[in-house]
This record gives sequence, structure tokens and C-alpha cells, in this order.
Amino acid sequence: MSQSLLQRLHSEIDRIPIVDSHSHVPGPKPTATSLDDILGYHYYTELAHSAGMPKTCLEPGFEPRERCRTLLEWLPRLANTAQHSWFVRVCRDHLGYASHAPTRADADFLFDSAAKVFNAAGWEQELWKRTKVEAVFLTNDFDDPLTGFDTRRYVPCLRTDDLVFHFHKDEVRARLAKATGIDRRDGPGVREAVGRLFKHFISKGAKACAISLPPDFSPEPVSPEAFGRALESNEAGNPDRQNGLFWMLAEFCQDHQLPFDLMIGVNRKVYENGVFQGQDLFDRRTSLLQFRKLFNAFPKVVFPVSVLDGAQNQELASHAWIFPNVVAHGHWWYANIPGIITRDLRERLQAAPLGKLVGYYSDAYKLEFVLPKFAMFRGILSRVLAEDLVEPGYLTEEQAVAAAVELLNGNARRIFGFTG
Repeated sequence: MSQSLLQRLHSEIDRIPIVDSHSHVPGPKPTATSLDDILGYHYYTELAHSAGMPKTCLEPGFEPRERCRTLLEWLPRLANTAQHSWFVRVCRDHLGYASHAPTRADADFLFDSAAKVFNAAGWEQELWKRTKVEAVFLTNDFDDPLTGFDTRRYVPCLRTDDLVFHFHKDEVRARLAKATGIDRRDGPGVREAVGRLFKHFISKGAKACAISLPPDFSPEPVSPEAFGRALESNEAGNPDRQNGLFWMLAEFCQDHQLPFDLMIGVNRKVYENGVFQGQDLFDRRTSLLQFRKLFNAFPKVVFPVSVLDGAQNQELASHAWIFPNVVAHGHWWYANIPGIITRDLRERLQAAPLGKLVGYYSDAYKLEFVLPKFAMFRGILSRVLAEDLVEPGYLTEEQAVAAAVELLNGNARRIFGFTG
């Protein structure tokens, strides 16, 4: 491949502003305040623990500076990983660090630099400028009041896992009652309560409803009678209750023209002794055929779909090929590494219409991680466009850059109806 072509494409793609269509950035407090917030990202704690680090330093009462020293002691063992490169870029871009190999010896410098930089006046605004980001979509609990942040920048998203899979728990029903003023367990009462959630979120600028789904979940409609009986049950995992609630969410998405963002295939608490957020894995028993009734029943609902299993990418690309309402959405969690992204992106670009692809989202927990993650994707995107589309003559350089604009910005805006 021509290196000059790659450099020209990358230079142009690096200028494109981004819309980050899925993150866990907390709206009221989007940026880090310490190095502990950066190294506390679950990728580092789970990888360090996997490499042999005891969990002692991750206990809540452990002193933050010493925790960072401990994590940095283990970080060299992760130097081959994509996640290590994200951390190095945060240190180099923002903290004045000049090397590529941070160790325990750098802990105090990085800790003190982070405290100064992250807490400086105007840091959030500076970070937005450096990152070239125009909007960051959040993940909001269903009872989030959605106050304390600018919803034109930090776009709310109604996350519904608890409603569908934990409605049998007293605390979940109590949260729903408090958030909506409706304390009922019958079908019409629950529908009224969920309807109020949708109205609240939409009034605050929400652009999606989202849920993560286990590999054995196959949504289908439930009769009102069966749904009513299931709502009265305290049985965990009641399929009629889960299906009824999920189908209800799809109906409200249809009524409000809201995309229903599906993250499919996560198996929770596989590693029972893992660190916080380092317990879940994907499961290859899942198939998108499990969602055929859903996709067919709601042709006017757009379903941005993320999958955890890289082997399922062809299935996702093919669904986006066939179903007008299915969108291939980003590269989620364990698929968010260069080797898998490269393969998945190639397959999607060769199989599905460009307008059916949202290229990437950060899944970040702090705004500082949006830049290094998207920088990784920009590099991959530049190479794939150059090798697969420009050099063979399918696209001109100008057309490739225009495609990158859609993958990084335009498609997310259109699919989620974001005009900010």
C-alpha cells in the first residue's frame, strides 16, 4: 500500500469532528479529577488482575496514590495491549509524559500532573476541543433526573436493563415508583409508568433507548393475561415478564420514533472472583435470528446493534444488508481492539450500505478516553479505506474521506436524529 496515500487519508480523517454514540461518561462529572480515575478504568484493573495483581489495592479504602503506584507497577505487563496504548496517549497528550513505557517510577509525576491538569479551570472545554467531539451519548439509569449537565452536548440515553431483567426486585420497583409517581404491578399501570419515563427522557433530549442482552434472550410478544400474571411474580428470570417488558419498550420506541440500541451477547458474572466490571464475557450461543420477530414486528424502529462475539460480525453485517431497520453499531467491549475492528470494519464496508454503519463509539467512562480510542479507530479506518477501497479503484480519495465523515459523524446524527 502507498504510504503517501495512507498519510493523506489519515491527515484528512484526523480533522473530522466526531459524534460518540455510546459512552458511560457521567454527565454531571464527565472528566477525570485524578490519575486514579484513569487507572481505575476497568480495562486496567481487570488486565492487571489477570496478569497477577492482587485485588487488595482496588478496595474502596485503599489510598489512591498508592493504588496508582501499584497499578503502574503492573502496567508494563500490559504493554502489548491496545488498552496500554490508550493510557500512554492520555499521559503524552495531557500530562506532559514523554515516554511510551510508564512504570511505578512515574507514578508520582503522573499523579501530581493529573491533579493539576484535570482540575484546572476550563479543562472540560479544552478536552472537547482537543478531541474534536461534537456530542457524547450517555448511558442513563431509568430513574436519572437528567439534571446538572448540558444535554445538547451530553445526550441522554434511556438504559433499561434493570427494568427488563430485575423488575422482580423490590428496589427496582421502588425506584420506578419514585421516578414516575406510579406504584403498580399490573400491566396497564406498568405501561403508564414506563410511558412517563419515555416522556421524561425525550423532554430532556434523549436520542435512544438501550439495553444489553444475555445470549439466550429471544424476544417475543406476550399476551396481556400472561404478562399481568408475570408482573405479580417475584420469580427471577420469568420469561413472560422479561419478554413483556422488552416488547413494551420496543412499542414505546415505535411510538416516539426513538432508536432501540441493542447490545447483544453478554454473559454476566462468568468470573465470579473478578474485579469490578471484570467478570463478564461473551457467549457464542447467541444468534441474531433470535431477534427476527422483533425486527419484523417493528419495521419503523431503528435497531443499532452491537455484538460481543467477533465471529458474529458477519451475521450483523448481513442483517444490516437485509433489514432496513438494523444498523451495525460500533465495536463493543471485547471487540474493541485493532485486530478485530479491522476485520469487522472490512466486512461491514464490503457487505452493507454505508448509511447502515455507525463506525465507532468510545464506551468510555471518562471524557479523557474518547480521544485515544477514536485516534485508534481513525488509524484503522484510514488503512482500511486506503487498502480496500481507494487502491483497488472503488472509491476516489475524496469519496473515501466523505465516507469517513459519515462513519464518524453523519450516520450517527441521522440515525439517532441528533441535530445539535
